[in-house]
Amino acid sequence: MSAGAPHDAGGRGPQDGGGLRASLSGLTTRGRSFLAAGIAAGLCAYVLGQSELLRVGLLLAVLPLLCVLALHRTRHRVSGTRRLTPMRVPAGSEARVQLRLDNTSRMPTGLLMLQDRVPYVLGPRPRFVLDRVEPGGRREVSYRVRSDLRGRYPLGPLQLRLTDPFGLVELTRSFSAYDTLTVIPRTEALPLVRFTGESSGYGDGSRRSLALAGEDDVIPRGYRRGDDLRRVHWRSTARYGELMVRREEQPQRSRATVLLDTRRLAYEGAGPDSAFEWAVSAAASALVHLLEQGFSVRLLTDTGDCVPREGGGFTSGGQESAEAAGLMMDTLAVVGHSDGAGLSRACDAVRSNGAGSGFGGAGGDGLLIAFFGDLDTVQTGLAAKMCRRGGGAVAFVLDSADWSGRPQGLASVMAQGLPPLEERLAGLRDAGWTALAAPPGVPFGELWRQAGNAPIGAQGGSGSAGGWG
Repeated sequence: MSAGAPHDAGGRGPQDGGGLRASLSGLTTRGRSFLAAGIAAGLCAYVLGQSELLRVGLLLAVLPLLCVLALHRTRHRVSGTRRLTPMRVPAGSEARVQLRLDNTSRMPTGLLMLQDRVPYVLGPRPRFVLDRVEPGGRREVSYRVRSDLRGRYPLGPLQLRLTDPFGLVELTRSFSAYDTLTVIPRTEALPLVRFTGESSGYGDGSRRSLALAGEDDVIPRGYRRGDDLRRVHWRSTARYGELMVRREEQPQRSRATVLLDTRRLAYEGAGPDSAFEWAVSAAASALVHLLEQGFSVRLLTDTGDCVPREGGGFTSGGQESAEAAGLMMDTLAVVGHSDGAGLSRACDAVRSNGAGSGFGGAGGDGLLIAFFGDLDTVQTGLAAKMCRRGGGAVAFVLDSADWSGRPQGLASVMAQGLPPLEERLAGLRDAGWTALAAPPGVPFGELWRQAGNAPIGAQGGSGSAGGWG
């Protein structure tokens, strides 16, 4: 179902079964009183021989039963649809839900109460009271949902409560369909910077890729029926003795890997302002920015999982790239802490040359943007191994002592088995990373700009941190 398309909420729910017997349970207190009074009047009329009282008793007893029959028929002739626009929103933004009710029966409805189930995170449960709907009529209502927490939230099922004009019967219909609202992390517009070192992206550098779509490959291929004769390569035709055409090559795109450290032990705290949520939001911002700059991008976590999995692990461009970008954002919407203790799997994935690895052989080729939590000495060494010549490497390191507000003295840090933050950054810089601390309260855009303007001496080592950012 495409975003914003109406979703049929029809179908019998679990409360719709049981036929008329189940509908009789919908009698209100007033309806039960009418029925009891009618039966009592009928018995008294029989005992006393009063025909007029019998007529009154029949009226009181039959009226609730007629209302039950009418609502039982009506509730299966009322259809509901839901339209969610958009189906994917950033945290803190609103989505609009439009409900439409159609009366397909030949009878008007009574008073209707419409209720949609939503998780408490999205706000209060919306309820609407609708007046009489004429035969073939339609009513539309809408409400808005908003969440500050990323995730996937179900909307529905839709519930409809019908009452008759006399208030004798009240029946509930539960529709079976529901929609899913995906709340993705907040993203921040990033400045266009060029990371220092050898370039591996668009622009100047020894590894400049083809930037124009439709460039011709000099390697010809045999003519196939339907090929444009204007693409005939006459020199190759004369050489091979058969009709040859020039082969089109898809434009090559610079590659970038965004690595997100999700280890539970690397972060402290929870909630929208926690260090982990900042890292997820920053990773989403980097992905969106790199895609806008024409990079072929993949998302990698410390578990070694890669998104997208197809296409060698990188987005391929065009519609496939847009779908892969949506898949990566959906992954970040639900990503949580991993139980892993180290970065060895991520290191193997980054350093892989593609021989059966499924990661496209991009280790050491292209730009690597990493978001690390707390790193001990061993994990700092593993992270240092990820930086290889031929590609840039930029690391943003989050320190739990900073984010939790604990004292940052040497004794306090060493008590946790962690080297001081500056020592961790120095270890990464010595290996060629452009490494920056990510303290709370600093916009990611500013850190991104600092990473692009960092002098070569601040990186340590040779600093082959190339690529347009």
